[in-house]
Amino acid sequence: MNYKKLINELDKSKIPRHIAIIMDGNGRWAKKHKTKRINGHKEGVKAVRRIVETAVEAGVEYLTIYAFSTENWGRTKTEVSYLLKLIMDSLVKEIDELIKNNVNIRFIGSREKLDESYNKRVMETCKKSWKNTGLHLNVAMNYGGRKELLDAFNEILADARSGSKLDGEITEKIVSDYLYTAGMPEVDLVIRTSGEERLSNFLIWQSAYAEFWFTQTLWPDFSREEFIRAMLDFQQRKRRFGTR
Repeated sequence: MNYKKLINELDKSKIPRHIAIIMDGNGRWAKKHKTKRINGHKEGVKAVRRIVETAVEAGVEYLTIYAFSTENWGRTKTEVSYLLKLIMDSLVKEIDELIKNNVNIRFIGSREKLDESYNKRVMETCKKSWKNTGLHLNVAMNYGGRKELLDAFNEILADARSGSKLDGEITEKIVSDYLYTAGMPEVDLVIRTSGEERLSNFLIWQSAYAEFWFTQTLWPDFSREEFIRAMLDFQQRKRRFGTR
């Protein structure tokens, strides 16, 4: 079925506000097609473009994609360098189209290990979109859920010691306010491609009550239709949040 017809099947009052995607399978896609791993990553970028476009059409408020994890530094230097360049080049290439589609884009994650010039260019490029009021697209870059929590706890501790903030016990609200995703809604739906069924250190605080949707499809082959079907499945779930 054409994805536009599927979009019409969505209950607009039950669109997941925040969708997080673990984009898995670029390497396996390359192996399957007997080509270089970098070509798998190139195809993965094409998948990002079509899913962002579809999220805009469906009325999703927040979309967070797992682009580069803190663990990815363990890959070969060649692949890491290529991935960092591909992510930057894709951002610069797509920023005008993102702005045209009213997308507000931010990179979330640790600034450690990344060159300051890289971080600066990311910031300057993303800033061009920050007045946009449509889809909020978060690119999780050099991101790790445990690292995010450690950073938050250390900032809380520093503020408590300085007396500049905090008075009383630490609450869930306070912790959330110190995360990379401060001010954003918690994740409603986590999608993971390629057949793996684990969170892999991704948004572990924000996904505490998220619904999960797994598919065997490799990320470069992930279609608009399958993305909409994940949302349709989400709308059939009964979310009790432990209350009954």
